[in-house]
Amino acid sequence: MSQLELLTPSLLDRILSEAFTLLETPGVKVQSAEALALLAEAGARVDADARAQVAHISESLARRALETVPREFWLYDRDGNMRVCYGGDAVHFDPGSAAVHILDPETGEHRNAVTADLVRLVKVAEVLPQYDAQSTALVCSDVAHEITDLYRLYLVLLYSGKPIVTGAFAIETLDVMREMLAIAGGDGVSGKPRAIFDVCPSPPLNWSAFAAENLVTLARAGLPAEIVSMPLAGATAPATLAGAVVQHAAECLSGITIHQLARPGAPIVWGGAPAIFDMRHGTTPYGAMETAMIDAAYAQVGKSLGLPTHTYLCASDSKTLDAQAGMESGMTALVGALAGVNMISGAGMLDFLACQSVEKLVVDAEAIAMVRRLLAGIEQRGETLATQLFAELGLSGEFLGARHTRQWFQAEQHLPSAVI
Repeated sequence: MSQLELLTPSLLDRILSEAFTLLETPGVKVQSAEALALLAEAGARVDADARAQVAHISESLARRALETVPREFWLYDRDGNMRVCYGGDAVHFDPGSAAVHILDPETGEHRNAVTADLVRLVKVAEVLPQYDAQSTALVCSDVAHEITDLYRLYLVLLYSGKPIVTGAFAIETLDVMREMLAIAGGDGVSGKPRAIFDVCPSPPLNWSAFAAENLVTLARAGLPAEIVSMPLAGATAPATLAGAVVQHAAECLSGITIHQLARPGAPIVWGGAPAIFDMRHGTTPYGAMETAMIDAAYAQVGKSLGLPTHTYLCASDSKTLDAQAGMESGMTALVGALAGVNMISGAGMLDFLACQSVEKLVVDAEAIAMVRRLLAGIEQRGETLATQLFAELGLSGEFLGARHTRQWFQAEQHLPSAVI
């Protein structure tokens, strides 16, 4: 059970009730003829005006789709070992994905990312045990735009053995990325998928042709999909936190319905990257406490349905590696972990998810290690907690030299690296 639940049972029920209502009225825009046909064949009402591309999904249809979603699945490493569990209260971290800028380690300036930057980041993430998976963290500017998505996957496959959180920018490149994974031994067909693909609806309640077709293609290929719903409270979603969670739930429910109609039982994740909208500056602060609260709340909704979960936290809106970056990243990583989110993306990211920093990735790993220590909790060590030790030492206070201390201090204490 999650250690952080922000929604009361009655509020959680209300959120789900209103989300199911939105699926039917006003419905969901689905800009894919194939996805609309799947919905119509399953009983959804599709507007007579074909130009509207709106599907009205009943609660019963959405709930039937939920019944076929796997409650747990694993991602595997290059050697076929189970590494990342999506489901239950398992908590994993990976670097934030798809940044277009890198914080230059020499100048401290933001610049367009290039191949060498992504290779360096992948190599660093590979040796940091706090990251259970890699991500396609940077969009490289030194290759043709048409291949940037598959190129970043190629580099991660080349330099890493960990599971991968990735995503395609076009159906044509998605097909190539599937072939690359098949060659690398993680195509999903073998039952040992190595990668999971993010799929993003367009708020509010809109599935572009590519996103909807992405869901269908991934489902039929047996590759895990991760819905990344991104309502911005006050801009592309209701300004209230609960209202934004309702919209998030409706977007995820509609995506899951399309996905499961394409192939019942295909793995899919209740994920997202929502945020509040800063009315003063027109920005989307991912380091804000309210953003973390929306994430924890929508994760609670997904977990109440028995679904695997994902979120974007452990990021900062600062432009550089400073006190703000440490505070926001550590604080939000803790919120996500206590909420029991299965995969927390965002480490290393700065500037409203636009920039990655290898140096921040290292510092974030230290915060994640501390979070993991908290999740491990307090255990009983030995037959007694303290009475036997006092029976041996009396009131001498000589704990430093006691065998009990030598036996347990390393297991009880998280010892930070030299970074701290």
